[in-house]
Amino acid sequence: MTQTWDPQAYGQNGAFVHGLAGGVLEWLAAAKGERILDLGCGDGQLTQRIAATGAEVEGVDASPEMVAAARGRGIAAREARAEALPYADASFDAVFSNAALHWVSGQDAMMDEVRRVLAPGGRFVAEMGGQGNIAAIRVALRSVLARHGFADREDGVNYYPTADAYARRLERHGFSVKKIALIPRPTALPASGMTGWLRTFRRGVLDSLPEPLRDTVVEETAALVAPALRDEEGNWVADYVRLRFIATV
Repeated sequence: MTQTWDPQAYGQNGAFVHGLAGGVLEWLAAAKGERILDLGCGDGQLTQRIAATGAEVEGVDASPEMVAAARGRGIAAREARAEALPYADASFDAVFSNAALHWVSGQDAMMDEVRRVLAPGGRFVAEMGGQGNIAAIRVALRSVLARHGFADREDGVNYYPTADAYARRLERHGFSVKKIALIPRPTALPASGMTGWLRTFRRGVLDSLPEPLRDTVVEETAALVAPALRDEEGNWVADYVRLRFIATV
């Protein structure tokens, strides 16, 4: 299932994505004058923070809507898939990615492309969903979809590997893994709660359903997962688990 994005909804319901990226930015440690590619740059808010270090930053994203939003922030952004990057060999000192790689279906092709566009000695620094990420949400959504006869719609939406498996995969593609960690990170959601999260981060799944069923799936999924992820005051916390790494070529 192909995910689609609405930059306005993302800004309202997914601001925590760039707001909680301080840890992976520390691992990147961008320096003035470095050439850095933000892979899966989204609406460019995090790309701006990297550029503020004095690095020369470009962004790339598969969503034309997100690329337009990034360009609106003054980011040099291009529309392209991670498996086919529109850059020459050895173009960058670092490739950075936050909350994007788990959307990439062709992981092996993506790694080959990242390695190709990195200069010798360059680094690949990223954070993505890891094993166990949004486990409760996924179980609830799959159950609701199955009840309505659309059990397959959540299949293959995301890829959430273990640290060991992803390290081995990186090494098979010529990377040297310097550091990798699986980090549980329960994440408070904004006022829109679980319904806002589902409409933003499962938009592709919902768009594939008959229109009259979409709101039903959202409401039933939120109700099913509420005992696990909503507190007595109505606040939602998503069960996020992040995989963060540094790998060099």
